[in-house]
Amino acid sequence: MKLGETAEMDFSWTEEQLAYQKAVIDFARKELNADRIENDHAGTFPRDKWMKCARFGIQGLPFPEEYGGANADIMTTMLTMEGLGYGCRDNGLIFAINAQMWSVMMPIFSFGSEAQKRKYLPGMCNGSLIGAHGMTEPDSGSDAYSLRMTATRCDGGYILNGSKMFVTNAPVADLAVVFATVDPAKKMWGITAFVVEKGTPGFTVSRELDKMGLRTSPMGELVFQDCFVPEEARVGPEGAGARIFNDSMEWERSCILASHIGAMERQLEYAIQYARERSQFGQPIGKFQSVANRIVDMKVRLETARLLLYKVAWLKKMGKTAVMEAAIAKLYLSESFVQSSLDAIRTLGSYGYMTEFEVERDLRDAVGGTLYSGTSDIQRNIIARMLGL
Repeated sequence: MKLGETAEMDFSWTEEQLAYQKAVIDFARKELNADRIENDHAGTFPRDKWMKCARFGIQGLPFPEEYGGANADIMTTMLTMEGLGYGCRDNGLIFAINAQMWSVMMPIFSFGSEAQKRKYLPGMCNGSLIGAHGMTEPDSGSDAYSLRMTATRCDGGYILNGSKMFVTNAPVADLAVVFATVDPAKKMWGITAFVVEKGTPGFTVSRELDKMGLRTSPMGELVFQDCFVPEEARVGPEGAGARIFNDSMEWERSCILASHIGAMERQLEYAIQYARERSQFGQPIGKFQSVANRIVDMKVRLETARLLLYKVAWLKKMGKTAVMEAAIAKLYLSESFVQSSLDAIRTLGSYGYMTEFEVERDLRDAVGGTLYSGTSDIQRNIIARMLGL
């Protein structure tokens, strides 16, 4: 938005929306926090909690009722995910849910055939199906369109060959939306999307990947060796893969970090409480300016990040493009969560470094946000390009 342009961005909430967010927080606190330290240590995917979220309606929030969703608008969805991040301390579970919603369900809903929508969306809404998204390859990450996976035309469909790396939900997925090129000479205009079901001959998950944070969110590698998929498995027309991917990334960058707002608010409240109760040199440590200033910085980051998130949500609700705004929000929210996690650890001191206080897990989880859905460097590149640089 430029100087001279006016728009009334309304970030007020109805009583119904706030009541629903409170219900989500209460649900998350009651149902989603058991065994979180143990699950993180073991890298265990909490399928029971995934199903509880589905029964509550989380996975289907922004999708129409005819496909098993709740038909919530994007503002309500953002507010809900913020509440989920506040009440649930398992960032990995929330990340896995977000990954399915924005990079699997949304592409099928926006670009898939009616048959694809009816076949896959209800199951992903009710938790009986889990979806994965395959774009990144061993040799193509930030340069996504340099992918090598091929889709060769054959009688009745395509033969897929290649692999996908760092795929969230891969080890537990029932289906995957993957991208391949029908003609490398066409570069990005040859990229095409497909939905491939678990059990399809030639489609395997080769290994589960161990990682620093978000350990309850399973990650793996998808391998396709002479994997035949019928033509009806194609999502959208040939060559539309880049447009589908860009659209899903705009949604993902806009929404996937909403839960970070809730987590940052939870961190802030914890740090304030500790700074009031912990005394050194005869006074609460919050009376020391260096400690107080850190907590103030956490508050400023939280409120700034929240406004950026709400602006993107409002733009999406209005049907406006939000490429730069989504990149700004993703960049700022991800880096703010890292810094606020560090500040929370420094405020708690040695206790913050201990596993049982759970702040160190937030830091490990937060680092991933600077990498997935496009690294911070890529977000800066997008913003620079949108500024004409």
